[in-house]
Amino acid sequence: MRALVAGNWKMNGLAASLAELGALKQALAKTPAACDVLVCPPATLIAQAALLLEEGHVKDAFALGGQDCHAQPSGAFTGDLSAEMLKDAGASYVIVGHSERRQYHGESDGDVAAKARAAWRAGLRAIICLGETDAQRDDGAHHHICSSQLEGSVPEGATPENTVIAYEPVWAIGTGKTPTGEDIAAMHAHIRGCLVRRLGEGARGIAILYGGSVKPDNAREILNLPEVGGALVGGASLKSADFLNVIGAVNPS
Repeated sequence: MRALVAGNWKMNGLAASLAELGALKQALAKTPAACDVLVCPPATLIAQAALLLEEGHVKDAFALGGQDCHAQPSGAFTGDLSAEMLKDAGASYVIVGHSERRQYHGESDGDVAAKARAAWRAGLRAIICLGETDAQRDDGAHHHICSSQLEGSVPEGATPENTVIAYEPVWAIGTGKTPTGEDIAAMHAHIRGCLVRRLGEGARGIAILYGGSVKPDNAREILNLPEVGGALVGGASLKSADFLNVIGAVNPS
């Protein structure tokens, strides 16, 4: 399984930020990564980023993704974007069910599953996020919460080709806190077991990313833990130099 390192820019980035993607492209052209690389900029930049990637002969240096999509292909949904629109703009992935969408927009597991199916419909690979809060971990409910979210958010038909899972302990996102390596490995093993029970042996090929304050100084330790198939990176993906340090922490297979 080839690792995936994905950068989620969240609500950050203007046209000038494309310079960071240009620097990322040049660096990966010079020294190809030992993993697949994905950048999910704000939707306003996807089409411009796709054009940037078309220039020269390294268009496959990294892939582009959206940060969310609507479940419907079109309609009277002011302000929303369909998976088909993201695909048309140049995306090949889309993040669904990020904890910030669940928390601030009240998205349910059912909403997330519908968006994952929409991603598949449009030919996008869905990155389905799940994870527990600090209180839920303190209560010892973290395994149950992640199992429940997986059951409700991952539709039948998920395969390694159309789906990635991202485990993001909510309490570690943007806080500087990071679970211990033992905690991360245990949760990833738990998620793997849940996937296999739900979807069968083919689910052993579905990548499980870790997302939660991944930075250059902790990336190598995290990315080499059992069942960690890559990382979903937040703030450290905004600067090409930092992101490249995370990408470089993946050991060649």
